[in-house]
Amino acid sequence: FLEPLELCYRSLCACGDKPIADGSLLDFLRQVSTFGLALVKLDIRQESDRHTDVLDTITTHLGIGSYAEWSEEKRQEWLLSELRGKRPLFGSDLPQTEEVADVLGTFHILAELPADCFGAYIISMATAPSDVLAVELLQRECHIKKPLRVVPLFEKLADLEAAPAAVARLFSIDWYMDRINGKQEVMIGYSDSGKDAGRLSAAWQMYKAQEELIKVAKHYEVKLTMFHGRGGTVGRGGGPSHLAILSQPPDTIHGSLRVTVQGEVIEHSFGEEHLCFRTLQRFTAATLEHGMHPPISPKPEWRALMDEMAVVATKEYRSIVFQEPRFVEYFRSATPETEYGRMNIGSRPSKRKPSGGIESLRAIPWIFAWTQTRFHLPVWLGFGAAFKHIIQKDIRNIHTLKEMYNEWPFFRVTLDLLEMVFAKGDPGIAALYDKLLVAEDLQSFGEQLRQNFEETKRLLLQVAGHKDVLEGDPYLKQRLRLRESYITTLNVCQAYTLKRIRDPSFEVTPQQPPLSKEFSDKEPAELVQLNRGSEYAPGLEDTLILTMKGIAAGMQNTG
Repeated sequence: FLEPLELCYRSLCACGDKPIADGSLLDFLRQVSTFGLALVKLDIRQESDRHTDVLDTITTHLGIGSYAEWSEEKRQEWLLSELRGKRPLFGSDLPQTEEVADVLGTFHILAELPADCFGAYIISMATAPSDVLAVELLQRECHIKKPLRVVPLFEKLADLEAAPAAVARLFSIDWYMDRINGKQEVMIGYSDSGKDAGRLSAAWQMYKAQEELIKVAKHYEVKLTMFHGRGGTVGRGGGPSHLAILSQPPDTIHGSLRVTVQGEVIEHSFGEEHLCFRTLQRFTAATLEHGMHPPISPKPEWRALMDEMAVVATKEYRSIVFQEPRFVEYFRSATPETEYGRMNIGSRPSKRKPSGGIESLRAIPWIFAWTQTRFHLPVWLGFGAAFKHIIQKDIRNIHTLKEMYNEWPFFRVTLDLLEMVFAKGDPGIAALYDKLLVAEDLQSFGEQLRQNFEETKRLLLQVAGHKDVLEGDPYLKQRLRLRESYITTLNVCQAYTLKRIRDPSFEVTPQQPPLSKEFSDKEPAELVQLNRGSEYAPGLEDTLILTMKGIAAGMQNTG
């Protein structure tokens, strides 16, 4: 990649313009020679099903069967036989759908660009060893000279449970052990596991999965780096980075870890030089502290209690989110999720697939929608049922829960973050959205959820031994109190804007304050530039976007 620059330099010198060549161009040549063209290495991420579709197309074209229909054992056997061989799998005559061409096109781009531009190849929704071997084979077939390290991402609850066994099977393959040279990275997904089973069950399963993965790595003498796929909100694993690191299981860090930094957190943590330095200090200090003074391992009775609570919490969460017949209808009525999906304000499409319910919805809009209405349902749903079950089973369990809160960093951080979410929540605001936007026959369902909110909050304070939320953090409590009136105003404005979008016949008669002379003689169109391409009435989409941004800024969370 230096050749074009060197050609420019030689050409200028040959034409007698050496003073020009020795100026900015020479400086740039030196910079590129020293640092390369890539400032930050880019990770590539793709879903496992997309790789399966590519390999299914190849095997079908070769006439050896359907890869998608093969068992895991047969997939591994075929992939390893191809990886150990040297024959090319496909040529230019391979029939390709748009999706297959997109995946193969990505691999071809990886082959063309310098290797130092890229970091890891992350496989979303990974479930089995064949998912990793498939990427290794596709890298070879697309002639990537320096293959990217392959990182499986385990996201859903069942996948996290099966992750240790899948990684152990991978490490038992001689070809793969020769390939990784004693180092492996495994990513765990906070977002989709929380959407799948609720925050409590997801957090506990990720804790246990990390413990087991470390045991597997030690057995096979592999240095394992955990990659934490955390989002900005509590519902997606967000929270203070220092506390999050210190609450990880013992022996799971060993001086190295990777963490995603997403959305509004980038600006908040790295937007200015002093903020960036302080954030890196926190990560470094917490990583060193975790290694020098590891957190305690949970007692057997704590584990038993957590296992039982997780089962109850998962059942409660799924019974409402996935099994309640009209939950999807309520969710889309009571939140701005539908409008969010239509507007181009997210980092990626709001759904993985155009059709489907909550399962196909990405975690970001799922969390974002509930954050906008200040109800935060994905974060707290399931906690109340779990607390209630354990306390009713044996009243002495309340003392065990308090002991866990006071002595176990993982449990304390989990509950402290939940308490912060309750401090930001307001069921009264959620009730306003229901009143304006939800059908009358669904209003009682919303009321039940708000009662659940209040009961969960009461039980949380009982376990934590607090009289009020955030009594241990008066600084944050005061900050939230100062923002409260502004966010509430934006919520009311958003709720009525959504009502006007969904019901064009609805009219609001506002009590307009007198305008200053500077503005009173001007037409509204002169005061604000509206989005004329909107499918809604003039000004409504602009208002909705502004309220979304304002509420997100006030809550300091988007998705």
